[in-house]
Amino acid sequence: MNYHITHRTFYDYAAPVSVSHHVARLEPLITATQAREDFSLQIFPEPTLRKERTDYFGNRLCFFAIQEIHTQLEIITHSRVSVQPRREAQNESTVAWESVAEMFRDPVSPEVVEPYQFVFDSPQIRAALDLADYARDSFREGTPLMAGTRALTRRIFQDFKFDPEATTVATPLEEVWKKRRGVCQDFAHLAIACLRSLGLPARYVSGYLRTRPPEGKPRLVGADASHAWFSIFSPGRGWIDFDPTNNCQPAEEHITVAYGRDFGDVSPVAGILTGGGQHEVKVSVDVEPLD
Repeated sequence: MNYHITHRTFYDYAAPVSVSHHVARLEPLITATQAREDFSLQIFPEPTLRKERTDYFGNRLCFFAIQEIHTQLEIITHSRVSVQPRREAQNESTVAWESVAEMFRDPVSPEVVEPYQFVFDSPQIRAALDLADYARDSFREGTPLMAGTRALTRRIFQDFKFDPEATTVATPLEEVWKKRRGVCQDFAHLAIACLRSLGLPARYVSGYLRTRPPEGKPRLVGADASHAWFSIFSPGRGWIDFDPTNNCQPAEEHITVAYGRDFGDVSPVAGILTGGGQHEVKVSVDVEPLD
């Protein structure tokens, strides 16, 4: 499936900003099932300084600084991406989850050093006994890794309500756990925390999701969304994605932009500024299929 993706981020500041420094993570990744055909990033006002590089995890970053007084900031990206179908992991094709967890106890072999870093706590995700207990209902003794992960994904989908008013990007996971509601970022964090609480490596994935209009209704430009899901490491297979918000394994309608330990590693736009006061941010995403 081929897509043209337009992502607009608009900041409207209550007071003038004299200097601002930002980092944007908006360039889709190149993976085994995803090709990035084209990408452009426009910034208004024009930055005084701009530099691009690849971060530790392999994500593409754009650092920029605006050193003139401004009251608005607009960031627009255009991407052309091709996504191939991903082979769905079968439950019976993976080893028992306990065997996988054992591989990530010290000392670890060189083959699993890279995923080993995703077993530990990160700034926004901490292992906990109650999360481990919740996860064990899906990971009974001898359960294949994929069967357990699929069951956990389904239970989060059933037990937690999608509610965009319940949380913000700063809401701690403990509050999501108590409220039993949140958004895709929260559910990805929750799944990762459950898996890490069992000693399994899991990472956070950010990207886009093509949304479909109701039957008989036109597709609304800008009505698609930034999205988040998670990956679990399966020995011999690598990283396998799951989407607890939609109770599915990402396929052709998920476009990957970045991955990391948690949302803090993949925030689409972050920065610091002098001045500005309160500000309003508006985000619009359009995922247009080209096939």
